[in-house]
Amino acid sequence: MALFDFLNKKNEDGKAEMSFIDHLEDLRWHVIRSVIAILIGAVVAFIYAKDIVDKILFAPADNNFVTYKWLCNISHSLGLGDMVCLAGVDAKFQSNTMTGQFISTFTIAFIGGFIIAFPYVFWEFWKFVKPALSQKELKKTKGVIFWVSLLFFTGVLFGYYILTPFMVNFYFSYTLSDKIVNLPNFSDYIENLVYTTVGIGVLFQMPLLVMVLARVGFITAKFLRKYRRHAFVIILIAAAIITPSTDPFSLTIVTIPLYLLFEASIIIASRINKRQEKESKEWS
Repeated sequence: MALFDFLNKKNEDGKAEMSFIDHLEDLRWHVIRSVIAILIGAVVAFIYAKDIVDKILFAPADNNFVTYKWLCNISHSLGLGDMVCLAGVDAKFQSNTMTGQFISTFTIAFIGGFIIAFPYVFWEFWKFVKPALSQKELKKTKGVIFWVSLLFFTGVLFGYYILTPFMVNFYFSYTLSDKIVNLPNFSDYIENLVYTTVGIGVLFQMPLLVMVLARVGFITAKFLRKYRRHAFVIILIAAAIITPSTDPFSLTIVTIPLYLLFEASIIIASRINKRQEKESKEWS
């Protein structure tokens, strides 16, 4: 899709072309509606902030969290005993500033509102881009909102149920000295949790991003295969940025699914390239 075509998309009546100012006005309203949706979700999250903190946010830091039970059950079913079991933790947190918990409440509300409103926010973005696509392109993008939302929520759940428990268990179990007590700030815990959930949800969009770039001819499967090693390094860097630390456990847990998504992206790009070659031959 050319930028020129996008900036000259038609109005809804299909008659008058939209000027650059019209586009800015159109974009402004999409952004406003998206912000309103996030704020509505934030209000809901704010009302239930205490329950969200106690039952959701603190759950991975509790030794009864479901992931610890799953890992132990898997370990025993494979005949490995307690090898894969995580001990779990009974973490305590502190807030050492007068406004710390109050500010954290708004942080939780905003992040919760964004997660709740994500499908709608992307739908608004899609409504802005959609008029610039041809009918042929639109047919190939059916269900895009569903798949984007599915990948995002899958990434969030992966970060919450898999990455966060490993991260919490590692940090609370690691001791440099018996005289040092692990008592992290609540705000620090929330920041790390956001990275390992929302951040992973965003990174899980990789296959769809590759699909779009392949369809517009920006990248090919051959290109992705050629630079596979470079991509692995980039994924490692991304994993190091997303995870709060560079410990091998967190890096491995994030890197493996991201690299698998990259390989899936190669398969998707390959299929798109083959389809494009077939269509090119039919036209020639």
